[in-house]
Parts: sequence; structure tokens; C-alpha cells
Amino acid sequence: MTPLRFAALASGGGSNLQTLLDRIDSRELPANCVFVASNNSRAMALDRARQKGIPAYHVSSKTEGSEEGVAVKLLNLIEHHSANLLVLAGYMKKVPDAVLQKLHNRVVNIHPALLPEFGGQGFYGHHVHEAVVRQGKTATGVTIHMVNEEYDKGQIVLQRKVNIPSGADAETVGRLVLAKEHDSYWRVLKAFAEDDIVPTDSRDPAHAVQIHPRWLEQMRALDV
Repeated sequence: MTPLRFAALASGGGSNLQTLLDRIDSRELPANCVFVASNNSRAMALDRARQKGIPAYHVSSKTEGSEEGVAVKLLNLIEHHSANLLVLAGYMKKVPDAVLQKLHNRVVNIHPALLPEFGGQGFYGHHVHEAVVRQGKTATGVTIHMVNEEYDKGQIVLQRKVNIPSGADAETVGRLVLAKEHDSYWRVLKAFAEDDIVPTDSRDPAHAVQIHPRWLEQMRALDV
């Protein structure tokens, strides 16, 4: 079994990244974070990585001169650090196609809603929660999915529901969803590390990974 060596892309606070790092420290997640990159030089996610001694990079069109330069830099980092999975942890930029090709069916994202609802370009963070509240939804949730060239269209790996209390505002919904995110992302990475989720060579987005039925049953039992 090849040890899971994941890289993370983040644009902001990186609380999901921190949860992954904490689970590594507690030995619940058998993986190594080999580098963190951000398009935002002031992203707290970079500070979180540096505090753990993980290489941290500001990679943007400003540092690399163009979006093409960003793709080249990320490819070089992936190669240099031997990353075999790319984890998006609040990354607000589209992943370059060249990176998706390099890590074919090995890029994973977390989204703060139950896709396909409230997905696509422009639906991120508080924008999602505001839309959920505006439409009077009684439940929302978390979706962890594989990434391809279309926003939020990749194979869904895990979804977990969050019930919305009566009268809750977007901020409250956001807190509830984030707590569920923190309890979910590390479980998916653990499944990759332990071969319960295995990337395929398929070009069909619906079959990017194979998921062991036993693991799916374990995940369903979490919210029973």
C-alpha cells in the first residue's frame, strides 16, 4: 500500500486543513501532508502549515506571472513533493486542467451543501448558507466529491445531512455545517489511505473512484 501523501490548496482560514493535521497528529489519519499552497499570501492556512513544519507556498498569477505559470508551479510542487492526492480545503480558484490531468481522479473537494443543490460557480462559503436560508430549507449538509473540469460536478464520495433549526440564520447554518465538515473530511482521506476509496483510470466522471460498500455502510451509520 502506497502511503497517502496529500497536498492541500486553500484560500482562507484553513480550518478543515487544521482538522486534517490534528487527526494526523492523533494517529487517526494515516497520512502525510506534504505541502500547502494558497493563492492568498495572507491565508491562515499557510500559517497553520508552517506551524507544523509543512512546506507552505503562495502560488498565484502575481507570483508566477500568469495562470499558466500557476499551473506549472503547482505541477512542479506536486512532482517535487511526490503528492498522490490533492485536497481542496476552501480553495477559491479553479484547479488548472493540467493539474487535474496530472492527478487524474486524485483531486477531492468539500462543499457546504448537498450537491447538486447550491453548487456551481459562485456558490461557496456564506453564499451557500444564505441561499439555503433564503429558500427556507429545513436541512442542508456536506458533500465531499471528486474534482473535474466542471464546478461541483465530480463523483460524490460522501454526503452528510445537517438539520436546520427553526429560525436559524445563515451564520448559524454555517457553524453547523462546518462542524460536520470537520467530522467528515478526515474520514474520506483515511478511506483513501486505507484503500476503501481507490482512484480509477476511468474518463467517466461518475466512476472516478471505487468505494468499498463496507465503508459506505460505516459512513451511513454515523448519522443514524
